[in-house]
Amino acid sequence: MKQVSVIIRSQEGFAPSYASSLAAGADVKACIEEDIWIVPGGTGLIPTGVYAQIPPGYEIQVRPRSGLALKNMITVLNTPGTIDADYRGEIRVILINHGSEPFRVTKGMRIAQLVVAEVAQAEFLEVDHALSATDRGDGGFGHTGMM
Repeated sequence: MKQVSVIIRSQEGFAPSYASSLAAGADVKACIEEDIWIVPGGTGLIPTGVYAQIPPGYEIQVRPRSGLALKNMITVLNTPGTIDADYRGEIRVILINHGSEPFRVTKGMRIAQLVVAEVAQAEFLEVDHALSATDRGDGGFGHTGMM
């Protein structure tokens, strides 16, 4: 496992943490003073109290917690959300309620997980000729079959 140092500043008790020794995602908590209710079909922007300095060539991906998704139909709206290496603001999580009941977010609740991932920036080369041919061609969504 590759180790990457991410410098964080967080409110006491709100630093991201791994639930097990081989976990890919570090849990992040709701850093709020009052409960936030998310109505069915609604969204909420949840503060975490965490600020990060990510090394160049990396990002932090914000991903849902499977337990919240399974038990409450709560997930991260823009999955995976991306925290860029040059962002210095508070990490906040957009949660959406796909369930039929209002969902209460409470202080210290684990709401998402953060995954540190290596990224590359591409050099986009514009051409005025056709792209190379493949077996798939321009076949899009579902083109390769559902099963």
